[in-house]
Amino acid sequence: MKKTFFIAMFFVVAVAGNITALKAQTSVAGKPNILFILTDDQTFNTIHALGNKEIVTPNMDKLVKEGTTFTQAHIMGGLMGAICCPSRNMILSSRSLFRLHKAGSYIPASDTTFPELFRANGYITFETGKWHQDKASFKRSFSTGRNILFGGMSSPNTGGHYRPRLHHYDSSGRYNKPFWGDDFSSVYFADAAIDFLKSEQHQQQPFLMYVAFTSPHDPRTAPSWYGHSYRADEVSLPPNYLPRHPFDNGELDIRGEMLLPFPRTKEAVKREIAKYYAMISEVDYQIGRILDELKQTGRDKNTIIVFAGDNGLSVGQHGLLTKQNPYESAIRVPLVFAGPGIPKDKQVNAYVYLNDIYPTLCELTQVPVPATVEGISLKAAFDKGSFKGRDQVFFAYSNLQRAVVKDSFKLACYNVKGQHPVQLFDLNKDPWEMHNLADEPQYQNKVKSMTSLLSGSMKQLGDFCDLDKTGWGYPVKMTLKEVTNVLP
Repeated sequence: MKKTFFIAMFFVVAVAGNITALKAQTSVAGKPNILFILTDDQTFNTIHALGNKEIVTPNMDKLVKEGTTFTQAHIMGGLMGAICCPSRNMILSSRSLFRLHKAGSYIPASDTTFPELFRANGYITFETGKWHQDKASFKRSFSTGRNILFGGMSSPNTGGHYRPRLHHYDSSGRYNKPFWGDDFSSVYFADAAIDFLKSEQHQQQPFLMYVAFTSPHDPRTAPSWYGHSYRADEVSLPPNYLPRHPFDNGELDIRGEMLLPFPRTKEAVKREIAKYYAMISEVDYQIGRILDELKQTGRDKNTIIVFAGDNGLSVGQHGLLTKQNPYESAIRVPLVFAGPGIPKDKQVNAYVYLNDIYPTLCELTQVPVPATVEGISLKAAFDKGSFKGRDQVFFAYSNLQRAVVKDSFKLACYNVKGQHPVQLFDLNKDPWEMHNLADEPQYQNKVKSMTSLLSGSMKQLGDFCDLDKTGWGYPVKMTLKEVTNVLP
């Protein structure tokens, strides 16, 4: 059976053009396990150990203390409202934004996912939780799984997190027999991860476990039993709180912005922050259960742990609630590596993307990197010496927003209903992005140079928009179908 499996995988590889990378290893004995933990809509500054003293996250704190944190981890954005979909695709495939298929909802066989690669190289690959891509790529990626949630979120109309629509593992790949959970979604995912660890504790074959929580994505309805809750009067308003955004960014009427009416009052925003923190503390509790089981089964010393958020969230910052914007709250996320060979209690301030996780895991485990991978390995950050990371990071959203960050300056440009607002922020002096410098006379050269940098980045990445054209070439807000039609 194993021989047949590897022959089949070799054929897939030949089609994909990644023969070398996907060729099965003759021996995987001694290779480290991989535990990949992903949260949903968690912004970068929501971990106690990284400076937020109002939030309770003892297990995320433990990962920070036991590992290396990349404090400038960014997403590249998305071309659809559900930014978590392309963001997760880029994590899984290490492709860049404009090379995703169907705007990120589909991963073709030519784009080898990292679980698929490790499966072909001798790992047992297990998934529980959210899978926001197609079922065919799931089938290629995982040898087993449990409590799998296909799609973006559990609808509040059918019970939200308390009635998740789940699937058992289906080797046929059809997944046409869902069942409805009767407990909070995070419980199901943590239970599945724990049961997998128990079942595999005596196996010699290494595992890759992909645990994708749906928290703290709305509906923000954390259960009270897990041990911590927040009152609105216990949390602080962010310094950049506004009742409404100062101009139309193209998505002020998207679903997530409709969760609170405009103008947003201070009291209403604090209630949302309290609920958001409760969701994060709840998922932290579940992460702790998984880490405890990893230790109990004796595999913690030989397991690489990666913890990340798929994208951020505004929750009242700049008058916004959602993630469809270029502010740091939306595009900057937690990213922590822990485990063998990774320095403890270290913070790295270099710019990185989430699609850099894939090649980093390959280098840490000596698995060849497929030719389609576009991320860079972060392993040098774990070694002695300096790590420079990326020179800049880029962000795009639909045909409405583009941004670039370099040397702590951010330029954000908009293309909304014939209007083209421009923002320039000095993130060193103004980390909350409260003082737009774009119209200041002394910063006009910086605006010009950053605009040129942004335009060049768009061309290099294959962006269908062009800053030099009227309305960037697409002056009217594009539908998802229209965006998909201009992508590869």
